[in-house]
Parts: sequence; C-alpha cells; structure tokens
Amino acid sequence: MSDAPHPMSDNSVICLMAPTASGKTALAYELYDSGRYELISVDSALIYRGMDIGTAKPTAAELQRYPHHLVDIIDPTQSYSVAEFVSDVECLIDEYHAKGKIPLLVGGTMMYYMALIEGLSPVPDSDEQVRRQVEQWRQTAGIGALYDYLADVDPQSHQRLAPADTQRITRAVEVYKQTNVPISDWQHQPKQALAHNPNQQWHVLSVLPERSWLHERIHQRLDIMWQEGLVDEVIGLLERYPLTPNMPAMRCVGYRQVLEYLVHIDHPVFERAHLDKSLFYEAFANSTDDKVKVSNNSAKPMQSQQQHLACEAMQNKALYATRQLAKRQYTWLRKLSKGLAVANQSAIAPAQIDTSITDTQHNIVISSFTSIEQVRDYLG
Repeated sequence: MSDAPHPMSDNSVICLMAPTASGKTALAYELYDSGRYELISVDSALIYRGMDIGTAKPTAAELQRYPHHLVDIIDPTQSYSVAEFVSDVECLIDEYHAKGKIPLLVGGTMMYYMALIEGLSPVPDSDEQVRRQVEQWRQTAGIGALYDYLADVDPQSHQRLAPADTQRITRAVEVYKQTNVPISDWQHQPKQALAHNPNQQWHVLSVLPERSWLHERIHQRLDIMWQEGLVDEVIGLLERYPLTPNMPAMRCVGYRQVLEYLVHIDHPVFERAHLDKSLFYEAFANSTDDKVKVSNNSAKPMQSQQQHLACEAMQNKALYATRQLAKRQYTWLRKLSKGLAVANQSAIAPAQIDTSITDTQHNIVISSFTSIEQVRDYLG
C-alpha cells in the first residue's frame, strides 16, 4: 500500500476496527483534533453508565474534549439491541454529513460492525413485557425448559444453539412469543446494511497488530484496571443497581470474572435487598476449583490465603477471556477482508488483495494494516 494519504470525500464514513488494547482511541483523538471528524463509539460495553474502569472508558475530561457519541447512554440494568445501535448510527451519520463532518466509527465490538457492514435480518426488537415474561419463566423453570420449547416451535434454532447458550435461547423464545414466527425464519430474510448506501463511501480500516505485542498490551491494561479499582467498581454497581448475572452488562469481559470472584469469597454485597443472591450463586456454582469453594452459608470470612487464590484466579481468567476476545476479533477481521477479496477478485489485482479491497457492488473500501501508525499515514 502506498504511504500517501488517502483522500476522503465529504460523503465518507470511516470504520476504525482493531482488537482490544491496540491503540485505536489515541488515533481517534488525533483525527478529531484535525476538525474534520466526529467520533462514534462502536463498543457494546461503553454504552453503560458507571462501567468505567473495566471498559477502559475515556475519562470525563477526555469525553468533554473528545465527544464520543453512544457512550454512557443506558444504565447497566437496561438493554440496547444491535438494531437500536444501527438506527442510532444511521441518524448520526446523516447529522454529521449535513454539518460537513466525516463520521469516524471507532471501537472493537465486531457484532456491531457486522450489522453495519453485512446487514441485519429484520428481526423485531423485543417487547419489554414479553421479555419480562420469558425471563420469569427462565428463572422459574430453568434455561432447559426454554431450550425444550424451542425444539417444538423453532427446530432450526434448537439444533443450532448449544443448550447452555442462555442469551440466544432466551432471545429466540422472546421472538417466537412475540411474533409467532421462529427467529430462524426472520434470519433467513434479506439483510439490509447501512454500508450499502449508494450515496456514501465507506472506508473500513482493519488493524491486525502482531499478537505477542497485543497480548502484552492486554496484560498491561488489565494491571491498570486492577490498580484503579475494578473490583470496587463492580461492588459499587451491585450496591446501586438491581443487577442479575445474566444481564448483558454483567457478561462483559472483566466484569464477569469479578462477579465470579465476589461469589467465591461470599462477599456481603449479595445480601443487599435489591439483589437475588441465589441467581449469582447458581450462575457460578460450577465454576469453582478445588482451592476455592463457594459457601452460601459461610459463618466465617474466607481466610486471607483463600482470598488471595480467588483473586489470582479472577485475574488469570480475566486475562484469558480478554485474549480470547482479541482472538475472536482477529478472526472476524480476517474473515471480512478475505470474504470481500474472494467476492471481488475478478476486479482486483492480486497484489492488492492483502492490503486494500473494493467491494464494487456496495462502494466499500476495506484496507488492512498491521499497526495504528499505518492507519495514521493512510489518513494523513
């Protein structure tokens, strides 16, 4: 790829896609300072208020200087669907183009990017009343009952989903209860993608840094999170909100591992009136090891040595989970570039396939880099 900056037309939309901890945010700040870009967060954890340390959220001062849209928009007890994200992004893109600005979408939630670039099936949003009814059913009868129900009403989803995939099973049941149409039927309908807008030029900038470098960055970031008080942050969230372990906010990497740790040490926060203690203990009942046992009726505080072991286990699990997240991000970014290369190889010179690919049907340019510095040079 040439080192010369790539000219960006006024109708451009930029997607800065990279694994966690790869340095996206710093470059986004530089681009914002140029005066040409507006920042849109593509991060399913930054949407939650109060979840700051574990999400590596920009500080209040940074957010004031570098406004990010779609940050701090809901409480951890609330839901925010992919369809809502796409709708919000569509409005923001139109707003910024009208102001002569280029939307810069930056983050690492590949599910969101997939919806923007590849499209969403027209599955209806969940009705809140139906959602509550299905959740009550799940809490009363267990996820197995919902899974068995799918076998009758949506055999395709039943076969596709693992019996322990609580989130997707629950969603499939919600959709059928609401529409009387299996979610698998909805998913087979044609997709619509924002990136297919013929009046816009989408630039998808995919960064895949060297893995050993990224793993070291992940380790450093997690160390900072522990030092800044991630455990205390989660305790504060449990004290403030009526959370359950299966809420999307509590399934975020880092937060999930801290919850497990707090259960393992039988932390008194679970005695709060607005929390259902049994839900948390059931969620992690099978995740203990021989050294750290969960006790619902512990008469004595866990010994310091056991707490140390539990803390060490939490940190190791968080590190592993974050690395696995980065691995999934790598996989999807490679798949995206490879898929477009195959689809467009008749119109692309062989030397270009590994660096810059144009989806001639949808007017999308996908460019691959190995570092954030290369993206900086590309954008000038």
